[in-house]
Amino acid sequence: MKEALETIVRSLVGSPDGVELSESGDGKNVKFLLRVAPEDYGRVIGREGRTIKAIRSILFYAGQKQGKRFHLDLIED
Repeated sequence: MKEALETIVRSLVGSPDGVELSESGDGKNVKFLLRVAPEDYGRVIGREGRTIKAIRSILFYAGQKQGKRFHLDLIED
C-alpha cells in the first residue's frame, strides 16, 4: 500500500523528489506520515481538502479489503 500511495502523491506534486512517506503500525492499524515540499502542500490538500480526502477514501476502501485501518497525516515542518 505504501508504494501505491507514494506513486499517487508523486504524480500530484511539482517536485516528486521532496516526497517522504513513512509507515508505522501494529498490523491492523497502519499510520502513514507524509511530508512534501512547502510549495506542494496546496496541491496535496486541494480545493477545500478534496484531494487529501479522496486519497484518504482510497486508503479506507483498500483497508476494508485487507482488514486493516489506514491513517494518513500530512506533516508540515
